[in-house]
Amino acid sequence: MNISRRRFSSLASLAALAPMASIARERGHNPIGVSTYSYWGFQRDEFRDIGKCIDLAAKTGFDGVEILQVQMEDFSPAALQKIKRHAFLAGIDLMGLSTHQDFVDPSERVRRRNVEQTICYLEQAYALGIPTIRINTGGWGTRKNFDDLMAHRGIEEVLPGHTEEEGFEWVIQSMEQLVPIAEKCGVVLGLENHWGLGLTPEGVLRVVEAVNSPWLQVTLDTGNFLEDPYDRLAKLAPKTVLLQAKTYYGGGRWYTLDLDYARIATLMKKVNYRGYISLEFEGKADPLSAVPKSLELLRKHF
Repeated sequence: MNISRRRFSSLASLAALAPMASIARERGHNPIGVSTYSYWGFQRDEFRDIGKCIDLAAKTGFDGVEILQVQMEDFSPAALQKIKRHAFLAGIDLMGLSTHQDFVDPSERVRRRNVEQTICYLEQAYALGIPTIRINTGGWGTRKNFDDLMAHRGIEEVLPGHTEEEGFEWVIQSMEQLVPIAEKCGVVLGLENHWGLGLTPEGVLRVVEAVNSPWLQVTLDTGNFLEDPYDRLAKLAPKTVLLQAKTYYGGGRWYTLDLDYARIATLMKKVNYRGYISLEFEGKADPLSAVPKSLELLRKHF
């Protein structure tokens, strides 16, 4: 049997990832991972190192780790393989790569740059053996900064001289360029309900259904619907490939939601969701105490 080196690498990566997640599913549970964001949070320098986050996840009892891409400081092939080896020896799945991009821009050049950057993310995920990446639509950029956007509950005005219809067209065209690369790499794109044109379930579904590819699905974040969260989560649940679960011990940095995870678990079970739960701790408490507490909460319900 003739297997190319690239194909063999892909098969080997998938084989290494299979055992822990499959064991959890056989026991009737969702495998539960943690985002490195839960430790680092863009502000805790002592948790910037990905290897340290992997070790903490393993010690705490998680099944996997979702890497926040901007947290990585070295993207060389050797550095990526070092991370993969580290996770393998720690008994941890690398199950997600959380990335950032913005396709809501009148400039075709800017949109193309974001497409090319996302292709780099897909290739990084492939090298790490990660099966899915989180992507965003992007937004209009008409708020002063993220704090201002949160103060307006994620709502922003359309860029003067343009329309929301144009924005969706730009996003859909960009996604259509990414889908063939995602298929080639074997990495599912998960469009998140993450502000911008992805602020509502209708916005996310508009893009996903227009592209109409099994390689573009949904990364569902429990903390990004500030009103009527359960009805909105239920609309996206059938297309979800990764569920990001927010907790806010110590109070949230921008807001705090009192999420009913028993209810969320029930609505995910209704659509037979058997994939990963990825903890995104977004509170002010010490992650060394809040992350284990969050895992206990999620294990109880999932």
